[in-house]
Amino acid sequence: MTLFESARAVAGASGTGAIDWDAVAEAAKAATDPGDLDLSEAEAEAYAADVRDARQQLREVSGLDFDVPETVEIQNRHHWVDANVETFRRAFEPLNQRASYLPGVARSLNTATTAGALAFVSRHVLGQYDPLLLADTSDHALYFVHPNVVKAADSLDVAFPRFRRWIAFHEVTHAAEFGAAPWLADHLEDRLEAGVAALAEGEVEREAFEELHVAMTAVEGYAELLMDEAFDGEYADLRAKLDARRRGGSPLTKLVKRALGLQLKREQYERGREFFEAVAAERGLAGASRVWDSPEYLPTDAELDAPRAWLARVPEAPDETAE
Repeated sequence: MTLFESARAVAGASGTGAIDWDAVAEAAKAATDPGDLDLSEAEAEAYAADVRDARQQLREVSGLDFDVPETVEIQNRHHWVDANVETFRRAFEPLNQRASYLPGVARSLNTATTAGALAFVSRHVLGQYDPLLLADTSDHALYFVHPNVVKAADSLDVAFPRFRRWIAFHEVTHAAEFGAAPWLADHLEDRLEAGVAALAEGEVEREAFEELHVAMTAVEGYAELLMDEAFDGEYADLRAKLDARRRGGSPLTKLVKRALGLQLKREQYERGREFFEAVAAERGLAGASRVWDSPEYLPTDAELDAPRAWLARVPEAPDETAE
């Protein structure tokens, strides 16, 4: 796979929409080494065992009633690209139908930009809980990008089995959140649809995107809180190394991360974690879990930086009051 093949795929973008999604997938994969996915039966079972253990320990710690998705895949980078191209295709269909003054030029540029973004992320993503937003299904999926997990464990100088288990626990925390909040996927879909529909009309629906960002900050922050309680062993070194990895990279890599919004992802982890640590210090894990009782209990953007305002607004759970 070469950059020439990637460029050729973009140049061959066809159709009348703003983006040629088939060309996006082809170009992103042409620019990316898929990575080794030659796992033994024992190695594949180790992933499954980590997911089962994470589910059990998270259930015990959180008291949340949830299960992991039926679809749990160990992927290479090309598999991840294919799965996420489908999500992008669904999400941005309103934009794809928008007319352009320079349809051929715009389509090639949009296709190249999207392919480049997916190629970059596919080389860095470790695991993904996929709620399959806007898909005609209620099923969710869980992915592990094995070549990236191996590479990251090596670059961070941590034992692969321990690092793989850490990633499994983190992704299963998201299964706990979506299981505890059956409304969460619909809430994210509604905000995403509203924002993209406005963009298709040449407008920016700031409120929709802000609410989407705030919800994802809560998702990432609560996941960090659960990890503190559920992971079996000391992991301060892992967190420190992963935080450094999120901040690190060459100047060009940092620029690309910022352009793709990955800087916001890191801020979601940190800002959300600080919010939930403050809430849990006052009300415990059960009190922090109130965010999943109703969309109205999600923190606002201002409350993320002022947890006491959220505590004053959201009533304690009945079992908290009883205590």
